[in-house]
Amino acid sequence: MTSHVIADPTATPATPPRTAGWETLSAAMTAEAAPIADRDDLIVTIAPGAAHGHPAVFFPARAAIELDGDLLKVDPRTARPDRLADRARYAAVWGAFTHECAHAQHTRWTPPPVANPAVVEAALLLEESRIETAQVRRRPDDRHWLRASATEIIIGDTGGPAAASSLPATDYAAAHVAALLLGRVDGGILEASECGPAAAAAEKILGSVKLKALRAIWREAHNTADDDTARMLELGELWLDLVGPDPHADPDPESALSAAIAETVANIGAAVEAEPIPVDPADAARAAARAEAAVEAAAEKVARRVFGRAPSRRPTRAPKSEERSAARVLARALNTASQRERAVVKSTSAVPPGRLRMRGAMAREAQRAAGAMPTAEPFTRTTRRATPIPPLRVGIACDVSGSMAAYAAPTASAAWIVAQAAELATMPAATATVTFGSRVSPITYPGTAPARVTEFTCPDAEEALDDAIDALDGALALSRPENTRLLVIISDGYYGGPRRRRAQQRIDRLRATGCAVLWLTPDIEYRRPLANTTVHAIGDPTTTAAAIAKAAVTAVRNA
Repeated sequence: MTSHVIADPTATPATPPRTAGWETLSAAMTAEAAPIADRDDLIVTIAPGAAHGHPAVFFPARAAIELDGDLLKVDPRTARPDRLADRARYAAVWGAFTHECAHAQHTRWTPPPVANPAVVEAALLLEESRIETAQVRRRPDDRHWLRASATEIIIGDTGGPAAASSLPATDYAAAHVAALLLGRVDGGILEASECGPAAAAAEKILGSVKLKALRAIWREAHNTADDDTARMLELGELWLDLVGPDPHADPDPESALSAAIAETVANIGAAVEAEPIPVDPADAARAAARAEAAVEAAAEKVARRVFGRAPSRRPTRAPKSEERSAARVLARALNTASQRERAVVKSTSAVPPGRLRMRGAMAREAQRAAGAMPTAEPFTRTTRRATPIPPLRVGIACDVSGSMAAYAAPTASAAWIVAQAAELATMPAATATVTFGSRVSPITYPGTAPARVTEFTCPDAEEALDDAIDALDGALALSRPENTRLLVIISDGYYGGPRRRRAQQRIDRLRATGCAVLWLTPDIEYRRPLANTTVHAIGDPTTTAAAIAKAAVTAVRNA
């Protein structure tokens, strides 16, 4: 094996041609090397025929990486290595580049000139899986690219395609293949299932005892410090003692070892091609923001449709004295729950107002006497600032299918009470109530306190809960973390189908943003509330308003 860490300080990296975009691509890859190698002094060159016969090489003395542009397979003028999705077009080249960046960060040991060349060669063989193991510990997402380049690097490290296809079945060759492939399995780069043919061939040639001893050596190398020259040479010597020097056996086109390598390379290639590329965090954030904006826009559209139309001609009644009393009690409870201790801030100053600290005054006088610029601040002052309370948003959705008839009147009462309390409370608050059956209809509107109680019945056989949640979210911004939010669903949950699945998705989204979701359900055997909600079974429908009020006060208190 010829190492692709070129330690010769007189070796000169290639110069990229100024034509066909190679110089521009080299500069772009140089910019990407810093975060991958965690060093900012590397210079990267990619050019046809570069890298001294390897896919890539690293020059420690010159802090340079060189890549063979003949392997790129795309027009270099179109390459955008700053984009993860674009790197997938030349994944093997990017993996080789990542491998050399791993050398740049983790190959910190240098063999002395007097070291046995065979021992150094063995130690550098162990270094191949060691630096990749260290790289994925530091940057786990680099594993995908290292896997993508593994086959080309391994074939290159066995002498190239011609040598790999006729590798003689000697202990030396089998140990070499085991270090390159099985060492990467133990390092977490490759999978044991992919490398099964190579493992079986190596064990047949070496024997299980010798293979186990070799595995112990490369595992020890994986735990060796980057700059521990002595230990890496010790491991190289142990390797040489077990394997012996290269016997320089004649090529064997019928070699079972070569066939195992070919099968393993095919397995790795198929697995890498099937797995998804890592997601760029910036791309993921932009995609999540776009998705969230689309969901918010859809919810606002439903809210405009539900609350924008003229109120339905439903019967109304004057509120009862106990409902007026309940609204005032809830408003006071919200105000009390919203009260916070003022934040205490202590500051110092060189001049009044404030409390004089003698130690500070003496220090200031000592500075002045010494001819220094006085910096001590002897006066302390304590100020108290009010802590802002997030606005309260309460959305109520009531099921109007036939099984919920007993809860129609209590929910109408609760909706009026909560809306009135929001109007009476000194803290900023807004509420809205809708019913959901075959369609979603408003009962109370955001930002308004109805003078009368709107009554409704429960005649429907369907449950459009998903649209009800969207309407309340769009009208009250229930998914905005800057608000204190509570969604109340009054339903037995006895329904299924696509609407139930969509409603569950909306609840999960709201919960992920910190919105509390209270599910009030009749205390019956067949109730089926959705997941990720706080379920409260109500035996007496008249307690509905009290349950909602308690949940609202708790939400404000915990804001």
